[in-house]
Amino acid sequence: MAKKNTAGLLLYRRRGELEVFLVHPGGPFWSKKDLGAWSLPKGQIDEGEDPLQTAKREFTEETGFPIDGDFRALDPVKQSGGKVVHAWAIVADCDPAQLRSNLFSMEWPPKSGKTQEFPEVDRG
Repeated sequence: MAKKNTAGLLLYRRRGELEVFLVHPGGPFWSKKDLGAWSLPKGQIDEGEDPLQTAKREFTEETGFPIDGDFRALDPVKQSGGKVVHAWAIVADCDPAQLRSNLFSMEWPPKSGKTQEFPEVDRG
């Protein structure tokens, strides 16, 4: 698959109304942005990797929640930047307060020569 292919999971549940689980990206660029920042947990599909396995791996890495069950494939969506998101829906439940994301490193502040670690996802 091309570099612009990602895969993710859309968790949902019904508690009267339909509820979906979305995540907010971590790091300094997103710390003060909320509107338009939330998305389903997703990540790049590695060469030769099964897209559903990517979606499950990324969900666990970004949230700390292992996931399995009856996955329902959704139609792929091409975003304005050209990225194609392959997604699966699953009925499941998790506690956003228990979210534990993996970390990434970047130079921060810019041009400071200092590297800091940030969670890939800071809340759900």
